[in-house]
Amino acid sequence: MVSAWSYTRRMKRLVVGPMITPEYSEWWVKRINDNVPGLSQENSQSKLEADKLRKGKNKAEKELDSLKTDYKKLRMSMRTAEFEKTSEQ
Repeated sequence: MVSAWSYTRRMKRLVVGPMITPEYSEWWVKRINDNVPGLSQENSQSKLEADKLRKGKNKAEKELDSLKTDYKKLRMSMRTAEFEKTSEQ
């Protein structure tokens, strides 16, 4: 009797045909369509914010490059001034 539980048993199913009511079909279509993300106002607003951030980042990078260039010019002029000062002595 105990060994009977170790066997796998299969149940036969009787399939007559699709038993889908029109209400079920409408519900299923609506359920599927509700799960599809559409272009919502929140989604478009997040895209606008992303564009603003990207533009701000590009602007900040340009300003940083400009500051680096100015810093290099300043260091070069300081070296030149030091060199002229030492050569006068």
